[in-house]
Amino acid sequence: MRLLIVEDQVKMAEFLKKGLTDAGYSVDIANTGVLAESLCSAHTYDMVVLDIGLPDQSGLDIAKHLRQKGYSNPILMLTAYSSVTDKVSGLDAGADDYLTKPFSFDELLARVRALLRRKAPVTTNNTLLKYSNVEMDLIQRKVKRNEQLISLTTKEFALLEYFIRNAEKPLTRPQIAQNVWDLQFDSESNVIDVYVNFLRKKIDAAPNKKLIQTVVGVGYIFKAVIESAEIL
Repeated sequence: MRLLIVEDQVKMAEFLKKGLTDAGYSVDIANTGVLAESLCSAHTYDMVVLDIGLPDQSGLDIAKHLRQKGYSNPILMLTAYSSVTDKVSGLDAGADDYLTKPFSFDELLARVRALLRRKAPVTTNNTLLKYSNVEMDLIQRKVKRNEQLISLTTKEFALLEYFIRNAEKPLTRPQIAQNVWDLQFDSESNVIDVYVNFLRKKIDAAPNKKLIQTVVGVGYIFKAVIESAEIL
């Protein structure tokens, strides 16, 4: 899942990004409200972690603007203000939850997970992704194929999740870079191909049928049946 951190304090932003990335999320950072709104218009974020105190405008205004523009996913608001009035203001502005600084990262991560679980009614499909004979448990972070447990790194797990959520759709390298890596990722490098190869060796190991296909001139597709001569 892809998150946006809106925080102007560099150390805090990098701390949150590292922790959330280690937890398996793809994370972008905005240090102003203008940039945050621009990124939300250009990309789809599963959640926004929003600091109230920003240099150009209040996080309350940003939350209102995002909601007015149709952003419907969770917003977790961070602030140094802890009064009931402040919390009510944050929730009224469009936040789904409110976390007061200072806070432990474990608590923030628990709030993030809880809000993401609440995005939709909790069903099997909300916590378990399935395609062909591959299963991903998003809560336990376990992957199985043919009931055999497969050990994946954090980035391999994120890559497989993106493939399954977009199964049978040709995906370009820039699309993969944008959704699995952060905005600073160099799409001209061969890192995507390297990680796809790592994932292939684990997911498509014999005697399994190949699911990760190369689409010539495009990128990759996660598909159980090869129907086009262009797919190798």
